[in-house]
Amino acid sequence: MIGDFIKKKTHFKKQKGKGPQLDSEEYIDLTHLVEETEGIEADTLIKIAEVHRYEDVREVTEEVYNGNILLVDVEAVAGNEEAMSRIQDELKALASDVSGDIAGIGHNYIAVTPDDIGIDRKKIKPF
Repeated sequence: MIGDFIKKKTHFKKQKGKGPQLDSEEYIDLTHLVEETEGIEADTLIKIAEVHRYEDVREVTEEVYNGNILLVDVEAVAGNEEAMSRIQDELKALASDVSGDIAGIGHNYIAVTPDDIGIDRKKIKPF
């Protein structure tokens, strides 16, 4: 199945002291997967939301009330401390309201889960 959506074979170059790098002209096209995932029937979905201002938060919180996991991209407001603080407070209140969990993922994402779904804060390291 993976071979179905790889447009070009990717080659990684290993440079001393650096991780693998993808050649600039090579890519993996995953757009056809969108059609396959439309109409997915599952009890819980992971929903991804972009927040560009504090007012956007209220528009996406319904997903957690509906039992879905929300992954919020806050990159657009990362430089605005006041907006970030308000957004974090609103999402913490949401997690508390549904007896769920909340955790930051990197610098630009916040995950919020509904009741009975927790977030493990330990990274899985393969070595």
